[in-house]
Amino acid sequence: MAHRYLRGRGCTVVARNYRPPSGHGEIDLVVWDGEKLVFVEVKTRETSDFGEPDRAVDAEKQFHLIRAARDYARRAGVEWQHVRFDVLTVVLSPRRIEWLRDAFR
Repeated sequence: MAHRYLRGRGCTVVARNYRPPSGHGEIDLVVWDGEKLVFVEVKTRETSDFGEPDRAVDAEKQFHLIRAARDYARRAGVEWQHVRFDVLTVVLSPRRIEWLRDAFR
């Protein structure tokens, strides 16, 4: 669902569930959005009764995402100033998708 959502908004998906060789961290989706290589964390919840899904992307999760992203960017030859971190939240009932661009640095 997240893959289709981002493709429908002009992104080119280049990787799904990327895990660096070290095994630390995982990136749900890696996409090109214009000139930016974007690392997307997807958070899905049945409902938002207990808060929005993006609240689960805490400092520890961000640390692991950044570490995995540095590995990916290095291997892809992409300079760090050309990357961005986004969070895509999916609430299933009622169905809602929200794309939080530049969610953290």
